[in-house]
Amino acid sequence: MANIKPLGQRVLVKRLEADTISAGGIVLPDSAKEKPQEAEVLSLGTGGKDDKGVTIEFTVKVGDKVLISKYGGTEVKLGGEEVLIINESDILGIVG
Repeated sequence: MANIKPLGQRVLVKRLEADTISAGGIVLPDSAKEKPQEAEVLSLGTGGKDDKGVTIEFTVKVGDKVLISKYGGTEVKLGGEEVLIINESDILGIVG
């Protein structure tokens, strides 16, 4: 896999696979699946500074499982896999 280093307060994530079986036991075709909102953090950006020049620390770290906005970010093909570059503010929470 090639390396992508996000810039600023951006985070590189990979969506985790969606369930292929519904809660009622029905097998879902690809066309019926929703985009998964759970993702794994692959890489952090270079960081940012606030209006006073103070460095803004990332809340997440590489390897964290996070919830992301359903339609946020920019999709990128990386080594045959689809990954997303999103702003850290598009991360809704850390799954623990």
